[in-house]
Amino acid sequence: IPTSEEGKLSFGLKAGGHFLNIDFSKLRNYGAESNLPNVDNKFSPNFGAGVYYHTDKFYSGLSVPNFLQTEHFDSAGTDSSSFLAEERLNIYFITGYVFDLNPNLKFKPAGLVKAVKGAPLQIDVSANFLINDKFSVGAAYRWDAAVSLLAGFQISEQLMLGLAYDKETTDLGATRFNDGSFEIFLRYEFLTRYKKVITPRFF
Repeated sequence: IPTSEEGKLSFGLKAGGHFLNIDFSKLRNYGAESNLPNVDNKFSPNFGAGVYYHTDKFYSGLSVPNFLQTEHFDSAGTDSSSFLAEERLNIYFITGYVFDLNPNLKFKPAGLVKAVKGAPLQIDVSANFLINDKFSVGAAYRWDAAVSLLAGFQISEQLMLGLAYDKETTDLGATRFNDGSFEIFLRYEFLTRYKKVITPRFF
């Protein structure tokens, strides 16, 4: 929905579900587990919604992918300690902006906030520089969790290639079993000839 000469507001809905089915006969069970019968084998429907606003330089969005809470396991009524396995409502908020520092250099900060009931607030922030609309370099930080570095090159109008490195900042990242991970990403745009698609695309 156009809200101004530059801004557009979009809405989205989703519907779906997943089926959990555990065949206990194939489980290598070396002892009696009184909790196993409490695992729910069932189909769980769900639905979500979101709203997104953007201009050529700015974007912001809010979404709830799953409105319904799904319980998979409940130990209540067993001899073990009480605990519950469930999928709870998640809320996501994203935002970002493109600053023109000079004709050949752009600065692109962005942020993501994820809220889940019963869990710590998750915050991701990133900052990228775009040079000559071809080469991009930047870094990202997930609060109390991880840090990332990335670089990318726009090979052609349609094709982009990049490399990223991710390192845990938690106790797990300090072990010799986790030295970080490298990722190679490839993006190809099929609609560059479509007049309403903006090139280069910042987000």
